[in-house]
Amino acid sequence: MAAKMVCVTGAGGFVASWLVQLLLSKGYNVHGTVRQPGSEKYEHLKKLEGASENLTLFKADLLNYESILSAIAGCTAVFHVASPVPSTIVPNPQVEVIEPAVQGTTNVLQACLETKVQRVVYVSSISAISIGPNMPKDKVIDESYWSDKDYCKKTQNWYCYSKTEAEEQALDFGKRTGLDVVSICPSIVWGPILQSTTVNASSLVLPKLLKGGDSFENKTRWIVDVRDLVDAILLVYEKPEAERRYICTAHTIKTRDLVEKLKSIYPSYKYPSNFTELDDYLRFSSEKLERLGWKYRSLEETLIDSVESYREAGLLQFE
Repeated sequence: MAAKMVCVTGAGGFVASWLVQLLLSKGYNVHGTVRQPGSEKYEHLKKLEGASENLTLFKADLLNYESILSAIAGCTAVFHVASPVPSTIVPNPQVEVIEPAVQGTTNVLQACLETKVQRVVYVSSISAISIGPNMPKDKVIDESYWSDKDYCKKTQNWYCYSKTEAEEQALDFGKRTGLDVVSICPSIVWGPILQSTTVNASSLVLPKLLKGGDSFENKTRWIVDVRDLVDAILLVYEKPEAERRYICTAHTIKTRDLVEKLKSIYPSYKYPSNFTELDDYLRFSSEKLERLGWKYRSLEETLIDSVESYREAGLLQFE
């Protein structure tokens, strides 16, 4: 039987790279969209086991419909992972964040409809669920909650706005057209890196904590390991009963407690000693995902594997 052909958008990113590796290991034939297929940035993908036979990289721009269409043609499933994650303030959020996320997602879905893709998994974010002035502190937050888009705009949280708008439109598109669309909303994604040149935006805090120095806000952090996340992404594709949206988070920890945990594993780093308190605790539930059979690893394993991979990549130069 011929291997199933699937497409991963933004294949060179942190989460997408691990997803490509998982799909190849399961025997899938993978189309990956990237900006410049010949770039050294994607060498790590070409070295993955099975890549030479079963991975094809396509030059694609989310705002160029034809380029998306050619990458998706012939695929039974599309994993839409690509989305701008700004780690600094952006001068033009409409062009740099909102359009690629929202119009880019519409283009992907339209191409999926046109090529008769069986299921689309849209990788959203817990930011599409959790941002707003009236989030309940005393209730478990599940998939029925949505971020307040007006509040996101007012606070200039463009990433949150773009993910909320794009996910709403994706699920609505599915409802209107009959395209099977499932979304997954991961929390902060940590774990070892496959590309050795950079740390993804959501993991930047880990090297900063190891470096110590300034005082830190004692934020609550909701964490999921990248390897557990890609297992979840594949699970919601492969399980026929999967529907609508899924929260994907494993561990909740305050920054001060996280530092204590890191100290117990790596006592020789400097670590911050001053913390300013924040009342930002929210409880999320991944119960819906766990009912599909999802399991996750310990936080210790995630921390150790993350730090060791940064070390190997030479990203902890302050050691």
